[in-house]
Amino acid sequence: MTIEGWTVVGVIGVCLTLLLTTTFAVDLILLAGLSFLLISGILSPDEALAGFSNEGMLTVAALYVVAGGLKETGAIQMITQKIMGQTRNVRGAQARIMAPVMVMSAFMNNTPIVASFIPALEHWSKKTGIPVSKVLIPLSYAAILGGTSTLIGTSTNLILNGLLIEDGSTRSLGLFEPALIGIPCAIAGFIYLYIFGDKLLPSRGEAFQTFKDTREYTIEMLVPEGSPLARQTIKEAGLRQLPGLFLVEIVRDDAVLPAVGPNQRLRINDRLVFAGVVESIVDLQSINGLVPATDQVFKLDTPRNNRVLLEAVISATHPLRGRTIKEGGFRNRYNAVVIAVSRSGERVKEKVGDIELKTGDTLLLEATNGFLNRYRNSNHYYLISPLEGVPVTDFKKSGIALLILGIMIVLAGTGVLSMLQAGVLASGLMIVSRVIRYSISIESIDWRVLIAIASSLGIGAALKTTGVAGLLAENVLSFAATDTFLLLAITYFLTWILTELITNNAAAVLVFPIALSIAGTLGLDFIPFAIVIIMAASASFSTPLGYQTNLMIYGPGGYKYTDYLKIGLPLNLIVALITLSLVPFLWDF
Repeated sequence: MTIEGWTVVGVIGVCLTLLLTTTFAVDLILLAGLSFLLISGILSPDEALAGFSNEGMLTVAALYVVAGGLKETGAIQMITQKIMGQTRNVRGAQARIMAPVMVMSAFMNNTPIVASFIPALEHWSKKTGIPVSKVLIPLSYAAILGGTSTLIGTSTNLILNGLLIEDGSTRSLGLFEPALIGIPCAIAGFIYLYIFGDKLLPSRGEAFQTFKDTREYTIEMLVPEGSPLARQTIKEAGLRQLPGLFLVEIVRDDAVLPAVGPNQRLRINDRLVFAGVVESIVDLQSINGLVPATDQVFKLDTPRNNRVLLEAVISATHPLRGRTIKEGGFRNRYNAVVIAVSRSGERVKEKVGDIELKTGDTLLLEATNGFLNRYRNSNHYYLISPLEGVPVTDFKKSGIALLILGIMIVLAGTGVLSMLQAGVLASGLMIVSRVIRYSISIESIDWRVLIAIASSLGIGAALKTTGVAGLLAENVLSFAATDTFLLLAITYFLTWILTELITNNAAAVLVFPIALSIAGTLGLDFIPFAIVIIMAASASFSTPLGYQTNLMIYGPGGYKYTDYLKIGLPLNLIVALITLSLVPFLWDF
């Protein structure tokens, strides 16, 4: 191997190490790796920047705008309301959610679909008493499985197809070609979740459940000067039997009073630490004589009637991830205050200002009314769900949005336009028809995801140009000889493992040139390898980190890491078995 080849291997090794062991953003790490390869001369400017003009990457950008239009008009919410119906049992609810979500995810970005369903399902859970944790994982898994059924269902499918078009040595994929494997996997996944979902999923997340099994927050309230509660007992102040809330302790001067009794009298400047579910904490805010005591809160400059309470889930690219709320100056940066934090369905016991933010943390925020509009399409948060003052959605143009989506699917499916052309046309129609404002359309594009995709494409190209991909292919061939099934299996499990460790797009891009070299060396059709890669890259069920929708439901569902492993690993194996069994029969080698 040449020096350039070893350098590429070293850069990829460093990138993988940083992705696994640090809190640096994925796009930052991959862009830094690409920049090094460009500066060192291993990649020419044309080669390094080719990813930014990749057809698949540009199609993803266009589809972000289309998805934004569907979200803005409430088209997805409208469908959600019709889906929910009056079902009162877990299996019925799971079936009602999974089937339509699988179909919807085949034709639109699954992120806004999941984001729209989460608050609706939380509200539905409160009315029916069915734990929301019983339906959110099926929601995410259904979105993932449905996305594998078409070329536009996931960004990974589009990226890999863009690589096929650029390579030119093999044909590209048809719009519905992935369905030959995607639909059987979706059906099998539906049956598996329908039969075992209720047994394997935990009962967490619904309102007013026991504190052991609910999404808890901790909040500190202060007895301020002039409070009518001063000198009253806990019982007299009405703080003893609050539904869904528990008074953990009172902090008085430098002393902590645990196990507070009903006859304990309150004093000015007492800090009361409560634990409870989100609805009860909202009610706590309205008690006369108590104010939030978090050090970083104290005051938003906006009048109370112009503020709103929200839940927001921290994303992997949040700029304050890995820093404490106080250090990061959260209030000044976002003009919002963190009232409480929930992590993995459990309350975080530190003082709010001292909590170090982590991916998947659910924040209870008090913010101005403009916060939702400003950050709902931002990559800082996976989900922002209002708890009060919910903005009214105008559904008048939802029909137009759905019509534009239909036009795009027909034009791309019939081959009249390429997927990129159809996506650009649809996004343009969304803006021209004012389904979505131009400013909102720009915000709806996740630029950091696009940078990560383009950078990984450049790094993947370096594997090919330096001969590393060919050498790795030779090593795989020496191990597997000419056993095509074993070659497909190695390709599948390598992609799957990388997907669970880093990201689905980066995994597919890194494996692509290696698999292409294997197919080229043996004179095999590469399309079966392409199908295996896109299925393995999407089959991320056993961790919350492998796929964005899994992380979006992590906090709202009150899940733990082991919940995904328990129900997701068997599904991983089911999808692997179906894919590796059907691909050799459906595509000729």
